[in-house]
Amino acid sequence: MLTNLNVAVIGTGTMGEAVIGGLLQAELVQPTQVLAATPRPERRRELSQRWGIATTGDNREAATWGNVVILGIKPQMTEQVLPQLNGAFQTDDLIVSVLAGVKMRQIAEATGHSAIARSMPNTPAQIAEGITVWTASKGLDQARRGWAKIVLSAIGEEVEVEDEKFMDMATALSGTGPAYVFMVMEALIDAGVHMGFPRRIAAQLVEQTVIGAVRYSAQSGKHVAELRNMVTSPGGTTAAALYELEKGRLRTVLADGVWAAYRRARELGGE
Repeated sequence: MLTNLNVAVIGTGTMGEAVIGGLLQAELVQPTQVLAATPRPERRRELSQRWGIATTGDNREAATWGNVVILGIKPQMTEQVLPQLNGAFQTDDLIVSVLAGVKMRQIAEATGHSAIARSMPNTPAQIAEGITVWTASKGLDQARRGWAKIVLSAIGEEVEVEDEKFMDMATALSGTGPAYVFMVMEALIDAGVHMGFPRRIAAQLVEQTVIGAVRYSAQSGKHVAELRNMVTSPGGTTAAALYELEKGRLRTVLADGVWAAYRRARELGGE
């Protein structure tokens, strides 16, 4: 558990605040155990008022104070911020990174600390419904792996993988994944409006259809192809729709998009 541990969050954008909120709302930590670092005074006031936590404009102060330090800065800020933290960590501290495309080796070299959990969450983390893929640096002990699991479970489900190579794959599939779903939803809503539904009703129908389909899939234990076949009557409306989707190469286009995201993730990581 995180009892008696200090949690510092360096970078309080969307994901940084999602971690703060998730930990506090799940009562995994108390506000007195959290310190958030951000350079903007107005942002520090906002976080203090919303969550009742302490804040600072000094990244190194936060790193020195925390036993678990969440790195939530923008990836393009790593060259500026990470060297500030060099020498600030104690041997038993843990860095939890949510930096897209930044490898554990880069973090270790810049900060001088090698106990790292690298993670790739996605945007539903903001409502504690995310999925986070993460991996740990070589030799990280079970206690600190446990700290990482607790922190990341505060923003949804977490999946630990053994090799860092899976992080770029996770970026392409689940990290970017909500955007694919939103685009499909947008297309369905627009089709509903084109048929004559008011946009409000079309959006309600599509949103609940997606929610219901996902929950049904998760609870049924059946392969998604089997679920699709259950909905598809011979010569029916679903069969007609799926014929057009297949003819339009929907599967291929989605796969191409995922592969494009994967290639870009590897490029950003210097590969």
